[in-house]
Amino acid sequence: MQTSRMQKTIQKRTLKTRAKLLQAAADVVQKNGYQALRVEEVVQAAGVAKGTFFAHFHDKDALMEILIGEKLDACLDQAQAAEPPKTVPQIIEALAPVHEFMMSERYVFDLLIRYSGAAAISEIGPIAYCFEKYFRIVMMWLDQAEVRQDVSTDLLAEGVQAFAIQAMSLKFCALHSATTFTDRLETYLRAWLTPAA
Repeated sequence: MQTSRMQKTIQKRTLKTRAKLLQAAADVVQKNGYQALRVEEVVQAAGVAKGTFFAHFHDKDALMEILIGEKLDACLDQAQAAEPPKTVPQIIEALAPVHEFMMSERYVFDLLIRYSGAAAISEIGPIAYCFEKYFRIVMMWLDQAEVRQDVSTDLLAEGVQAFAIQAMSLKFCALHSATTFTDRLETYLRAWLTPAA
């Protein structure tokens, strides 16, 4: 009985410390951005030892996966709460908060891409779940949108996501930076989603 009580106390303390580290990291990010975050700043702000940080997170990126995943999830909730879009420009506008966050920093985009897939079910993290949520939201919209009907909505939604990622990738490439992300994505999506005449 006493061992069980002790374990619960340790679990509570562990969860409290983890929450303190996440909040400290969120505060640092708010001031300086994601890429500028340093583990030393987080542990100092949380008032814990550096070893405590690494007891909770494998590295900075593991912490960032949680913070970036939470922010991306909130952006997706915002998109989902809006009126379902019916046209390509409306789809782009509805996804704008999501895409803006994904492109807010090169570090954010790179981390999103690295963590977007999982090699095993046990490795699915918040970012991989967000990519799946993005896909599901777009698929739901496409069921009611003015788009081609000769391809399944799940394949259409997968294409929207793939084209968005491609357009973001080119935004970060000096050779392709003359065209805006929105213009490039609209070109892709009109070609992909517009019904044949």
